[in-house]
Amino acid sequence: MDAATERTDVVIVGAGLSGIGAAWHLQQHCPDRDYLILEARDAIGGTWDLFRYPGIRSDSDMHTLGYKFRPWRDGKAIADGPAIRAYVRDTAREGGIDRRIRFRQRLTEAHWDSATAEWRLVIEDGATGAVRELRTGFLLMCAGYYRYDRGYTPDYPGRGDYRGVFIHPQFWPEELDYAGRRVVVIGSGATAMTLVPALAERAQEVVMLQRSPTWVISRPARDRLANALRALLPDTWAYALTRWKNTALQQWFYRRTRVAPGKVRRALLRRLRRALGPDYDVERHFTPRYDPWDQRLCLVPDGDLFDTLKEGSARVVTDTIERFTESGIRLSSGEELQADIIVSATGLEVEVLGGVSFSVDGEPVDFARTWTYKGIMCSGVPNLVSVFGYINASWTLRADLTAEWTCRLLNYLGEHRLAAATPTLPAELAAMPERDWIDDFSPGYLRRVMHRFPRQGDREPWVNPQDYRADRKLFLEEPIDDGALVFSGAEKGSSRAA
Repeated sequence: MDAATERTDVVIVGAGLSGIGAAWHLQQHCPDRDYLILEARDAIGGTWDLFRYPGIRSDSDMHTLGYKFRPWRDGKAIADGPAIRAYVRDTAREGGIDRRIRFRQRLTEAHWDSATAEWRLVIEDGATGAVRELRTGFLLMCAGYYRYDRGYTPDYPGRGDYRGVFIHPQFWPEELDYAGRRVVVIGSGATAMTLVPALAERAQEVVMLQRSPTWVISRPARDRLANALRALLPDTWAYALTRWKNTALQQWFYRRTRVAPGKVRRALLRRLRRALGPDYDVERHFTPRYDPWDQRLCLVPDGDLFDTLKEGSARVVTDTIERFTESGIRLSSGEELQADIIVSATGLEVEVLGGVSFSVDGEPVDFARTWTYKGIMCSGVPNLVSVFGYINASWTLRADLTAEWTCRLLNYLGEHRLAAATPTLPAELAAMPERDWIDDFSPGYLRRVMHRFPRQGDREPWVNPQDYRADRKLFLEEPIDDGALVFSGAEKGSSRAA
């Protein structure tokens, strides 16, 4: 190795919610391991710094979306984007984690060398364009699951004919003035349902145009029990109890949708009819073709979307687009929606492990040909952990578990003077039934790319459960040396990064 090449024990990629949390766990549980964080942008916060559209907020309560180790103290459990961004940044500052972040450093390539038991990382400097190398013994990917430089936008017929303002929420212009304007929001997911009530406060007219409905549920933005507990108990106790309660409710509700989807469907529809009134066409606009949690439920805090629709300051149109026109959108029904601004809230463009090019001993890694190990590692790829949260519960619940397990693994390697751990599928399991990496979940943004992700088997640890209760056992109780991880090499000495 070139003596001038910098080395550190662990590299975390991404300074968002997952990356800052992983760094805290490393400092707490692996104090002898040096680390640094590579962040491609110039700010802490990830998603919560990137997205700046009106009304941006969480669609999970902050007692479960917040970190296990740092209580959420705000009275609002369903928090807005700036409050979440501040929470992540404050966590980084209070833990001294911000001093370990290198901004505008994009990881483009990662090459594992078994001879040295190290990753050779190729990093592009966003400020200068310069390319440099860094070596590390362990790589922890916390870069999220979607492209920051591009959102998903369908190829709309006639798009070039439209003369108004066309935007994707991922790149909301700060200077955009929508007061008194006619706005069409295309989409029926969480982004659209957040945008509509926020835009309706100032716009002349807001239309949410959806091809088909999404399941929606309302809950209070403030958790009264959490706030009451905080008034009676120390913050850490109140937070832990609320987190336990909300996690249990999330898991209970999700399991009900799997075993009794018809009952859950009827219960949700009853709530929708009460919220929207007897004259609203719930059947057309809020009754999906699929069962609850076959795709992610959308959360409406304090019923704000329903109130906006009842007041008449916004409306839902369920139809398909024939083409864009100079002044708006012509629908298949023949109706034409006039729009000064069209917002394409049509989702994310998902990528595998941050779009980084990986190789192991000179052989490129095709992740679609690997098997997932606990949903966080891949067969045949040493010392690489990737954080991907829950699709059926709060993201950070799984991010915390992944970071805790990673610390267990690093400590095991250190205690046994080992350098590498590689998930290795036994030959007798090579023919086991294959499932998608995320199974039983059908939103388009994942279906479009699932063929590029690792495969999931039919037995532990070659599974990606998406079940918090199962994951707690799999990550925190099962032994590190479980027969699926193959260990090798002698550990190198720790070297401090500049």
